[in-house]
Amino acid sequence: MLYRTWKADRNAMDDRATVILATRDTAMPGDLKGMFPGVRIVHIGSNPLRDQVSGPLWCFVDWLLPAISGLEICRRLRESPRTAQSHITMVLDEDDSEIRRRALRAGADNYVQGPLTPEIVADQLSGSHSAGPANFAARRLSHGPMTLELSAHQMRYRNRVVPLRPNEFRLLAHFVEHPDRLFTRSQLITMLGKDCEAIDERTVDVWIGRLRRSLKAYGVPDQLRTVRSMGYVLDSVHEFEGSHAA
Repeated sequence: MLYRTWKADRNAMDDRATVILATRDTAMPGDLKGMFPGVRIVHIGSNPLRDQVSGPLWCFVDWLLPAISGLEICRRLRESPRTAQSHITMVLDEDDSEIRRRALRAGADNYVQGPLTPEIVADQLSGSHSAGPANFAARRLSHGPMTLELSAHQMRYRNRVVPLRPNEFRLLAHFVEHPDRLFTRSQLITMLGKDCEAIDERTVDVWIGRLRRSLKAYGVPDQLRTVRSMGYVLDSVHEFEGSHAA
């Protein structure tokens, strides 16, 4: 059912999209090319992608690889300017909370239970493509001096581009679409198209922390408010500015 759904919707996918695979399954690239004819599929070894890429970029990394650990591959993907802003999914061999935390600390955006299959890739790409603000077709959202160009997947603050990872951008867009509204961690997981049963709710705290650090690095005030034991709220601009003026 999932495969058929993605086949019906895949024409909406950006033809410039690239899927990077660091997996033990050498047949996976060929399987995915048949499912996603408009998407570039790249299988890498121990070295990061050396070709220039544009458009959406997803990476799937096995926890264990023949010559190098998946954690090291994840770190190298984050360090390379070509793949630093990609969406990285770590494919775990076992369900263990410490392993999940290590994957996130290495730079993964989320994780799935292995082995990796074409259906898992389709699920991740389909969720990333379909989730987001209800009025995505509007193509632009604003929150004070902050503007999000949805079609370009680009955020600007006072006309300065602020680079965000895919999860970060979509979280911010969702909050901007619904200011002054509390969202629980499970609601945010669902909004991002993730499997609530597979994603630890504490992973949301990691996503939010990364978003805050990315915004802070470019001088964007932190308007996200943590509601203890409940979730997160994006406060209205006038409320935020008023609290700093006091």
